Amino acid sequence: MAVTVNAQDAGKGLKDHYKNLFPVGVAITPRHLQDSSTSAFIRKHFNSLTAENVMKMEPIHPEEDRYNWGGADAIVHFATGNGLKVRGHTLCWHKQAPKWMFYDAAGQLVGKDTLLNRLRKHIHDVVGRYKGRIYAWDVVNEAISDRQDEFLRNSLWYQICGEDFIEHAFRYAHEADPDAVLFYNDYNTENPWKRDKIYRLLKKLLDANVPVHAIGLQGHWSVKDPSRELLASAIEKYASLGIKVQITELDVSVFTDDKIPEQRHFTAEQERLQEQQYMMLFDTFRKYRQVITGVTFWNLSDRSTWLDNFPVRGRKNYPLLFDEKLQPKKAYWKVVEF
Repeated sequence: MAVTVNAQDAGKGLKDHYKNLFPVGVAITPRHLQDSSTSAFIRKHFNSLTAENVMKMEPIHPEEDRYNWGGADAIVHFATGNGLKVRGHTLCWHKQAPKWMFYDAAGQLVGKDTLLNRLRKHIHDVVGRYKGRIYAWDVVNEAISDRQDEFLRNSLWYQICGEDFIEHAFRYAHEADPDAVLFYNDYNTENPWKRDKIYRLLKKLLDANVPVHAIGLQGHWSVKDPSRELLASAIEKYASLGIKVQITELDVSVFTDDKIPEQRHFTAEQERLQEQQYMMLFDTFRKYRQVITGVTFWNLSDRSTWLDNFPVRGRKNYPLLFDEKLQPKKAYWKVVEF
């Protein structure tokens, strides 16, 4: 679909260029909402929000009998008041899961029934609180192993429950909000060896009538990966299952090697490569607009991102479409010119 846009139209936000294609979202923290200029920037460019951390299990449910609702409530309240969608992230993950979930008072691992009951209560409490206000949930996050010779990650969820915890998590979420769109979410989803394992998991769940509605491709990519061919192949393979696809945690790292040492400036070559990669990614997203139902960036701008100092301490990454002053970068204009 050819669309002519005026790239210098400063009145338009990123979301406006894609209003007829899919929502464009961003991961935020409650702190972003306390600054009027930042909150205005969010309202201008995005129409969907994801909580970067405050809805994860440990932050929101640090003790068995205590919930920490403040941060999540603030984001949902802001979204509701401004007509923005909300994606819930995440209900079941091997990281940022509180220790109490897996252990009894004596410090011993609990049994399968106890763990599943705790998971059910957590999901019902969290999903139930936001029923009707959060339209989609990342139900299970990163359950597939990064080892090529292993199917599921050897997490405490898996050690105690086997692979049954995945099915139960989706069923619990569906019980809590039958209208919510339920996602399996993972990274490296385009790599053939991991793609095929994710496909195998999803097909098995769907064949068992488990309510899995969509897959989240995290999209923690770089200026060199993925290729257009691998991305398209992955989208087509997942879509063949009859489920929808979202890009849930998009950023494009300017580094392709963890051994590259400390660097705190954005080079002209990095800018050029990033511009080309973002052009390719969004061209592909538009091509598959019939199955892609959202694209969410992981952080607002290069001012502060989860990739700063990770995986190399002292190294600044510049992975987003907006610079440290919240101004559009060259890659931004390529994304909206179509």
